[in-house]
Amino acid sequence: MTKNQKKALAAAVKAARTVGALMRKHLRGDKKINEQSQHDIKLDLDVRSQKIIEKILLKAFPTYSVLGEEGIVGNQQSASRWVVDPIDGTVNFTYGVPHACVSIALQQKLPGKKGYVSIIGVVYDPFCDELWTAVRGEPARMNGQIISVSNRTKLEQSILAIGFAKSTEVLRANLPIFNELVGQVRKMRMMGAAALSLTYVASGRFDAYIESGVRLWDIAAGALIIECAGGEFWSKQIPGDHAYRMIASNGHLRPKLERVIRNVQRKA
Repeated sequence: MTKNQKKALAAAVKAARTVGALMRKHLRGDKKINEQSQHDIKLDLDVRSQKIIEKILLKAFPTYSVLGEEGIVGNQQSASRWVVDPIDGTVNFTYGVPHACVSIALQQKLPGKKGYVSIIGVVYDPFCDELWTAVRGEPARMNGQIISVSNRTKLEQSILAIGFAKSTEVLRANLPIFNELVGQVRKMRMMGAAALSLTYVASGRFDAYIESGVRLWDIAAGALIIECAGGEFWSKQIPGDHAYRMIASNGHLRPKLERVIRNVQRKA
């Protein structure tokens, strides 16, 4: 790890823990809702939390930009940018469900690579006090201990997480896939926090996670953590604001999941 990477990782961890402490403080209290739709909620605390993160990260790296769920700061053409979800799992958090996290990634434009590449990933669950970290090229860690994905190869033995994003259209498109897969895997889980589902795959708790319509700030850190834990993260950009279709897995299950998804889509 270079000196600059150490500094970036330390800044991201500090920001994640600072906002995590705020999340713990407010979990059971009343929360000011700025905006809500059928499948999503935006809190005043989301905005406040991102401002805290921006202040910490930009103090350490003033020339970097920030791309976050709650807005952007700085020159978005910068070769280095932070990608931030201040509270991933806002609906859970709003309802007092202690399954939400802070997600922070540092991305850079690297020679020979198209677009931005995540080089630092931090995901912090303040309610379980679990901190996942990754630096590209090094092992992923949870609370300092090296982690790895599972080695399960059969769908019938796997736990699969699925997400339905925020739109009715995506929900309707994914329900047939859910219905097909639920009978083929050991268990399905819909946890409501994309970054945590990714870290659960990285830790071997889940074997795979699929979603369509997920946003970059939900996956930028967790994707790197999975790859550094020996797993595979596949994604394809789709119409929408930094929206993606993705399959994260232990590296064994993607072809089987893709086969099921294609079969469902052909029948539609």
